Amino acid sequence: MVKYGFLPLLTALVAVTSAGAEPVDRPFSEESKLDHSQAGFYRLKIGKIDVTSLSDGTGGFFVLNKLAKPKRAEAEKLMAKSWVKQPVDASVNAFLIKLSSHIILVDAGSGDLLGPKLAKLPESLRAAGVKPEDVTDILVTHIHPDHTGGLTIGGKMVFPNATVHVNKRELDFWTDRATGENYPEPTKGFYKQVGPTVGPYVTADHVKTFEGATELFPGIRTLPAYGHTPGHTYYVLDDGGEKLVFMGDTIHAPDAQFDDPEITIEFDIDQKQAAATRKKAFADAARNGYSVALDHMYFPGIGRLRKESVGYRWLAIPYVNDAKKR
Repeated sequence: MVKYGFLPLLTALVAVTSAGAEPVDRPFSEESKLDHSQAGFYRLKIGKIDVTSLSDGTGGFFVLNKLAKPKRAEAEKLMAKSWVKQPVDASVNAFLIKLSSHIILVDAGSGDLLGPKLAKLPESLRAAGVKPEDVTDILVTHIHPDHTGGLTIGGKMVFPNATVHVNKRELDFWTDRATGENYPEPTKGFYKQVGPTVGPYVTADHVKTFEGATELFPGIRTLPAYGHTPGHTYYVLDDGGEKLVFMGDTIHAPDAQFDDPEITIEFDIDQKQAAATRKKAFADAARNGYSVALDHMYFPGIGRLRKESVGYRWLAIPYVNDAKKR
């Protein structure tokens, strides 16, 4: 049974909304490698359920500058083994699930908060045959600008008919502005963006909260994954004996964090718990062989994990294009 509740913090959110969004640190390169966008979607099935990976774009991300300082040197060495140096081509992914009566997004991309090389989610969604107004539900892994910034563009709701589902702990944290003032950047700056992005959905009575582990829809349940943020949540999709776990921001530096899950990033609000959550998630996925979807893995961001003598190996989903011509 889903435990839902509309928020007592509506007034605070609306106040933040009226103040407008302020820019935060944008650790991305200015140059673009391409003159034209790539195809921004990839289809697959989990059991009989259609899932589509959607690209919000990529940015040249100076990831080493953001990793926690004690492990930066190690991360740089691990990246060099894969011939990767910064700025890395960091993906921002979202995912679409089609159920019989629901069209569901997992996360909503960055909108106009993180620069012109991103904000491609609406374009990718339309290319996959879905209009933003067709989306009925949005499952938010956590409230960071690259996951909820795309809820609005230019102050308008991008998904006007969607209900936003979010962990109550997460929304309570990000709507407590007094708490936000006590955090260092970048977390402190993120607070200023919650009102303009999530706020309109609260005002429109389009937000539902849940607590802990619960079933949201038949075959879709929540799994607490706290640490990166206080209410960071995984979403688990099961059908026909197949399983896909949407793991949000479990990684930011895939060329280092699979080798050493102890590597954290300054976006992790609780560094210790974030590392513990990642280690637990990796171990379970490798032990049980199910698929995982990651918002910052190289597109399409879906694969499996295999335990190695040290760390883990990412096994990317194979490219499949076997639909019969019509």
